[in-house]
Amino acid sequence: MEGEKKGMVCVTGGGGYLASWLIMRLLQHGYSVRTTVRPDPKFKEDTSHIKILPGALERLEIFEADLGIPNSFDAVIEGCIGVFHVAHPINFNPLEPEDSVIKTAVDGTLGILQACAISKTVKRVIHTSSTVAVMFNKSNKDLHHVDENMWTDVDLCRTLDDPGSTYYISKTLTEKAAVEFAEERGLDLVTLLPSMIVGPFLVPYLPQSFYIALALIRGDPEHCRLLKKSSSLVHIDDVASAHIFLFECPEAKGRYICSSQRIILHGLAKFLSIRYPEFQIPSKLLSEVEDEEEEPILLSCEKLLNLGFKFKNSLEEIYDGAIKCCKEKGFL
Repeated sequence: MEGEKKGMVCVTGGGGYLASWLIMRLLQHGYSVRTTVRPDPKFKEDTSHIKILPGALERLEIFEADLGIPNSFDAVIEGCIGVFHVAHPINFNPLEPEDSVIKTAVDGTLGILQACAISKTVKRVIHTSSTVAVMFNKSNKDLHHVDENMWTDVDLCRTLDDPGSTYYISKTLTEKAAVEFAEERGLDLVTLLPSMIVGPFLVPYLPQSFYIALALIRGDPEHCRLLKKSSSLVHIDDVASAHIFLFECPEAKGRYICSSQRIILHGLAKFLSIRYPEFQIPSKLLSEVEDEEEEPILLSCEKLLNLGFKFKNSLEEIYDGAIKCCKEKGFL
C-alpha cells in the first residue's frame, strides 16, 4: 500500500534523470532510500532536486560512490533489501577509448552485484539496461519484431557509423555480464530494458534523451537521425513504476522490455505541429523526414504486460510533461 514503510533500498546514480524520478516514487511508496552520486569534483553532481523531495529529509541518504571504484558501493548496499542499479558511465570525453568506457560499466556493475551477493539482506536487484541491448542484430532487419530473447550484436555495432555505438555496446555487454554473474552466484536479478525515456523531469539540466525526442522542435537534423533510429518512446513515470513493480512482483524473472509508444518520424512531426503550433518545425527538416519515412522496429512488451503491468501514459502525456518542464526550466 502506498505510504506504508517498506524497508531500505539503494538506487545508484541518484543525480540522474531516471534515478531521481525513481527515488521520488520509491519514497512515495514508503521505502527508505540510499542513493549514490559520483565524488569526482570535475563532474560535481547537483542533488538539490532530490534533497527537497517529500520524505527525503527522513528517508533519503546520499552517498558518494563511483563505478570506477566498484567496492565504493559496499557500505551503501549493506543492509538494503533491494538494489536498483540505474547508474551507467557517461562518456564526457569523446577521445576516451571504447574499451575504457565498457570496462568501467562492466566492472562497476559486477562490483555492485558482488556486494549484493555477499549481503545477507538484498532480496532482489533490478538492473536498468536498455532496448539498445536487443535492437541491433542482423536478423532484426527482416523480423521488425524484437523481444527479450534477442541480444544486440556488438560486432555489428562496431561497424556502424553511429555516435551511439559505444553506448549500445557497453549497455549490451554490461547486461550480459550481470546476467551471467547472477546465474553463477544464485542472485535474484531482473533486468529492465526501457526505450527512449521522455516526460517531466526533476533534474536541473536537459536530459540527454530530450535532445533526440525534441529534435524536430529544435530543428536539429543530426538528432533527428538518432530519433529515426530510436523509433520508440516511454514515459519516465511508467519506467519508474515498472522498476518498482518488478521489484515487488514475486513472479518476475529475467529480462523485460519497457516501451509504450512506437513512432514514425513523419507521424510524429504531424502530431507535434498540431499539438504544439507555437513551435514551427523547419520545412526543410520536414521534407527530409518525409523522404526517410519507414516502418520502425516493434519492441514487444508482451512479457511485462502478461505479468500484470500496465502503461498509464500516452504520447500526448509524454510530450506534454516534457515540454512543460522545458518551458519552466528555460530550455524552450
